[in-house]
Amino acid sequence: MSERYLERSFAHDPGFAALQGRHERDGQIVDLSSPAIASWAAELARFRAEAQQLEGGLDPERGFEREALLANVDAALFWSERVQEHRRSPLVYTNALDPMVYLTRAYAPLAQRMSAFSKHARAMPQVVAAMKKNLVLPLPRSFVEVGVQILAGLVPYLQRDVPAIFASVDDRAAQSELRAAIAVGVAAVEDGKSWLEAQRAHANESFALGPSLFRELLWATERIDTPLAELKAAGQSDLARNLAALRERCAQLLPGGSLAQCAALIMEDKPAAGPLVTAREQVAMLRDFVVEHELASIPGSEEAHVEEAPPFKRWNQAFIEIPGPYERNLPAVYYIAPPDPSWSAAEREAYVPGRFDLMFISVHEVWPGHFLQFLHANRAPRPFARVFVGYAFAEGWAHYTEELVWEAGLSGGDVRAHVGQLLNALLRNVRFLSALGLHTEGMSITESERMFQEHALTDPANARQQAARGTFDPAYLNYTLGKLVIRKLRSDWLAAHPGGSLRDFHDRFLSFGGPPLPLVRKAMLGRADGAL
Repeated sequence: MSERYLERSFAHDPGFAALQGRHERDGQIVDLSSPAIASWAAELARFRAEAQQLEGGLDPERGFEREALLANVDAALFWSERVQEHRRSPLVYTNALDPMVYLTRAYAPLAQRMSAFSKHARAMPQVVAAMKKNLVLPLPRSFVEVGVQILAGLVPYLQRDVPAIFASVDDRAAQSELRAAIAVGVAAVEDGKSWLEAQRAHANESFALGPSLFRELLWATERIDTPLAELKAAGQSDLARNLAALRERCAQLLPGGSLAQCAALIMEDKPAAGPLVTAREQVAMLRDFVVEHELASIPGSEEAHVEEAPPFKRWNQAFIEIPGPYERNLPAVYYIAPPDPSWSAAEREAYVPGRFDLMFISVHEVWPGHFLQFLHANRAPRPFARVFVGYAFAEGWAHYTEELVWEAGLSGGDVRAHVGQLLNALLRNVRFLSALGLHTEGMSITESERMFQEHALTDPANARQQAARGTFDPAYLNYTLGKLVIRKLRSDWLAAHPGGSLRDFHDRFLSFGGPPLPLVRKAMLGRADGAL
């Protein structure tokens, strides 16, 4: 049943299939028309009913997979039916337009990928048409702005970067088709951008899910049923813990100085060779660190390269693109975004991460964060676990590893490195509290920005970006939430296994792929309660 669900998911969303390495549907784009979305929701509901009927009589492995499948279905139904994200967020459509898998992943000869891209570009108008038809106006202002930013960055990428990527393909007919397809894609993207820009005049601040839907979000997507007040208390406690550690470190680093001055000292220590060169050096060093300190097994020889983020993917400072489980021997790419050229010179300078801040971004994205986790997930025993990796599992693990490597002795106890780790932790603490505030407590974007600046000591440009993200990504509390659940699981598992090592725990944890964390807790400890 899970394999049938997997195949139907690939058929529904060919772009998702391509990202996983299933290239038989290359060039096709998910149908985002209202009838197609309703049809898929009905199919999901049938899968749910079928899985519910299987309760009882399953062995532990299949029982676990049944619960993971139900959680995946519930998450998809939550976004499509309860929130109706296709009626409120341009990101549903900009994600479908994203052509990077054909451009930056060398899974096939360039000519084959060029053909796939041309088909993809010719399908872009149907995505923009669905966006214009489905979105219910007026839209939240932050949703409009991120949509415009992405589409505005996509246009020059299509016009300039794409022809350069495929310039070496010696096929006049294919090059002619590429130029024609790019023209179709550019026209569609510019139409979508103009349409979204026109919505600015009527945009509002109605982005909040509200407390009831937010609790549904946590259950449907992560199987977390902790009351919101308890969640907030846990987030505040972790914020206080990290602030106390920062005060202690800053007293050593800058006696008599403020936390803001201490953070500025770290953030002003920019990578001399630039973020890209420095990140490449960090990635190599961090792999050696994981091996030397036996933090986890490295189940493969794949590599992670470091590149500058393309213009339409710069709404986030750093991210990693990792080949899916059906690919073989392809590198991941860790992208770092440059500052927006429209910002002031001071904001652009502040946005570039300091070298110790960058160190823990590299930890998070590559070793032993996302990249290592996906090396394990891509080798999980069953296909379902390889493909469906949840938000709290992935981001919780990546964030958890930042503190893990510091505790293991990264940078030899250098106080500046600890400040860098703590600044990253505080950023995620404020995301946690900001998500709760924005969506359940009436917090404004301006108040969220202020919290990022005051409690995470974030520069103004980053604070704006982070606060805006919280409106259209309410689940970005999962960084801290996942970290807290993993830390508690580690403590409880090591107590129950006195001879177990950190490597034993991490390898066992990562072997599950990426289901909701309470399911992992139950499998590793025999119970799901007490996660926080």
